[in-house]
Amino acid sequence: MNLSVASIDDLSARVDAVRAEHDRHFPGPATGRQPVHTVYVPADRFSPSTPTDFGAEALRLLNTHTPGAGSFGTAFGIDPEIAGTVRERVAAKLAAEPVEDVRVDFEDGYGVRDDAEEDAHIAQVVEAVAAAYQGRTLPHYWGLRVKSFADGGHVRAMRTLDGFLTALRDRLGRLPGGFTITFPKVVMAEHVTIFVEYLERLEAALGLPPGILRFEVQVETTEAIIDHQGRFGLRAIVEAAAGRLTAAHFGVFDYTAACGLPPAEQRLDHPACDFARHAMQVSLAGTGVRLSDGSTNVVPRNDGPDEVNHTWAVHAAHVRHSLRHGFYQGWDMHPAHLPSRYAAVYAFHLSGVDEVIGRVRAWHEQAAGKGDGVLDEPATIKALTARLRRAVDCGALDESVLP
Repeated sequence: MNLSVASIDDLSARVDAVRAEHDRHFPGPATGRQPVHTVYVPADRFSPSTPTDFGAEALRLLNTHTPGAGSFGTAFGIDPEIAGTVRERVAAKLAAEPVEDVRVDFEDGYGVRDDAEEDAHIAQVVEAVAAAYQGRTLPHYWGLRVKSFADGGHVRAMRTLDGFLTALRDRLGRLPGGFTITFPKVVMAEHVTIFVEYLERLEAALGLPPGILRFEVQVETTEAIIDHQGRFGLRAIVEAAAGRLTAAHFGVFDYTAACGLPPAEQRLDHPACDFARHAMQVSLAGTGVRLSDGSTNVVPRNDGPDEVNHTWAVHAAHVRHSLRHGFYQGWDMHPAHLPSRYAAVYAFHLSGVDEVIGRVRAWHEQAAGKGDGVLDEPATIKALTARLRRAVDCGALDESVLP
C-alpha cells in the first residue's frame, strides 16, 4: 500500500458523515403491521357498530352471490385450485375482523356544514368511538380525516381535531392506540409545517406526550408530486412533517381531475395514476413512510347479481393493479368492497406461496452452509419475507408457515 491508514482518516470521516446524513433521511422501511385498507365513513354516519355492520353486510353479500368455491372464483377471477381456500379465509376474516383501519371523515365524504352541526357530530363520534373502544369493536387502526388547509378549511380542521381529542380525553381519560389523522389535499410543504406546529400546541394543551399525534398525507394534488419550484414535492413534505408522517395515501379522483382527465377516465388504473404512484414510491422508499393507493367509486345500486358482480369485478381488478405496483393498502368506501378487497389480496398472497416459502427456506439453508446452487439476492429475499409477513398479518396465511 502506498497510503497509510492514517493518511486517509479524513476521507473515512467524511464517508461516515455522508452515511449518517443518508440514514437520517432514509431510516429504512416502516416496521410492524400495515393494514390492507382504510375504510372511510362520513362522520354523521359513524356509530359504534359501523365496523361490524360493514362486516355483516359484506358477509351477507358474499354468501348470497358466491355460495360456493366455483361462483366465488368466477366472481373474483381466482384460480380454481385456490378458490375454495381463499373463500373460506375471506369469510372468516369478514366475521372476525372485517375492517382493519377506519377513518371517520370530516372532509369530502362529509361536506361543509355549519359549525353547530359539525360540533354536534364531533360529540356523536366521540361517544361512538368510546363505545366501540370499550366494547372492543374499534378497529386496530382508526382515526379522523379533517378538512384541508388548501381551500380555506384550516380553522374548521383545527377546531374539529381539538374538539374531538378534548372530548375523548374527558370521556375515556386516554387516547386509544392506533390513532392517525388524515391530512388531505397537500399543495405546499409549508401547510404541513403549520399543521405540525398546531399538533405540538395541541399536545401541550391536552397533556399528551410530545409526538404522539401522527398523521398521513393525501397525495391528491399535482403540486404534491411536482411542487411550485418544479421539484418532486414529497421529500419536502416528509421533512416538514418532522417525524410525524406515517403514510402517504394516493387520491385518485382529485388527482385525475387536476390532470384534466374526463370523468370516464378518472379511475385508479389510469396511466396518469401510475406515474403518480411511481413518483411516490421513488420519493418515499426507505423513509419509513408507508404507501396506500386510493379508492374505487363503483358501488352496487341494488342487491341484484349484475350490480354486485360488476362492482366486485371492477374493484378486484383495481386491487390487483395496486398489488402489482407494490401498493399493499387501499381505500374502501362500501361494504361491497370488503369481499373483493380480501379476495384479491388473499389470492395474491396464496398464489405461488409454496414457491415463495421454498425460496426463503433455501436461502436460509444456503446462508447456513447447508444448500447448493444459485439462489436469490438478499434484497429479493427481504421482499419475499415481507410478502409472507403481510399475508400472515391480514389473515391469508397462518403464522406457522413462516420459515
